[in-house]
Amino acid sequence: MRVLVTGHLGYIGGLLVPMLQSRGHEVVGCDVNYFADCLYLPETVDCPNLALDIRDLQPSDLDGFEAVIHLAGLSNDPLGNFDPALTLEINQQASEQLALNARRAGVRRFLFASSCSNYGASDGTPLDEQAPFNPQTEYGRSKVAAETTICNLADGAFEPCNLRAGTVYGVAPRIRFDLVVNNLVAYAVATGKVMLKSDGQAWRPLVHVSDVARAYAAVLEAPADAVAGESFNVGCSSENYRIIEVARKIESLLPDCTLNYIDAPVSDTRNYRVNCDKIAQQVPGYQPEWTLEDGITELRDTLSASPVAVEEFEGRQFNRLTHLQHLISAGSLDSTLRFAPAVTTKARSRAR
Repeated sequence: MRVLVTGHLGYIGGLLVPMLQSRGHEVVGCDVNYFADCLYLPETVDCPNLALDIRDLQPSDLDGFEAVIHLAGLSNDPLGNFDPALTLEINQQASEQLALNARRAGVRRFLFASSCSNYGASDGTPLDEQAPFNPQTEYGRSKVAAETTICNLADGAFEPCNLRAGTVYGVAPRIRFDLVVNNLVAYAVATGKVMLKSDGQAWRPLVHVSDVARAYAAVLEAPADAVAGESFNVGCSSENYRIIEVARKIESLLPDCTLNYIDAPVSDTRNYRVNCDKIAQQVPGYQPEWTLEDGITELRDTLSASPVAVEEFEGRQFNRLTHLQHLISAGSLDSTLRFAPAVTTKARSRAR
């Protein structure tokens, strides 16, 4: 299958592209490469890159593709809160327009990277795909709006599907340390302290980045009647944890580390557990392979072999919002996250 993957040079895309290629798919990427300088491990992606902002993609750019996997966007809550209007423009409006253009171009399958952040806050009861949305952030609200519009485009020739990933963790070339498990393990390896920044009582559905990539590959290849117009929670129902439980698991797997709290930790309004049975039942090709313990061990061993100091993993290289703020202050990006004319050619060249 000929597949366009937007945001293919990011955290998930770095594992998804080679996975799709190994399964026989022809992959083309589309990424303006904001995070070219944010590699932790060697680059694994080798495919053509349209190097266009997703806000600029036209139906003609999508000719000849059988599927689009749309990963690109402002990728977490702090980034979404940076500029709510921009979050709406990129995560919602551009995603809706891309889906419409894909349908016009004759693309059959469209997989949208939604999020379990849509559920936002709940009483701790496991939530399936029919649960009401209660997003707490601009990021969550943008995903809710986009996936609703995109699924309404479904017809006999266009097969959109929403994949609501849980909180992702694990090693990848462009790893993010602004995600809770990655951040906690990185602190523990670097300082000997498992440093909690909240009271630890909030629930999160956790999923390894490799298993997220496996979900996209499996849904891409699934029969239309199993996935067209559907939404799936991506993960495993047994992999829901309170943040304090995550911290204690890290403490047990890094025996020289101790659990610590920052001064005056606060409660997190984002609190949700999810049920992931639907994807297991409707998409048998999806077989998650990672447990939290395995992921913590992977992170521990990788970070021990290739250490990262606190000022590095809390700095711009591995924190998406901090990195974009740096690019804006340096004049590489304007306030709308468009490359300045003088650097556009260079950025696209590096993206290829």
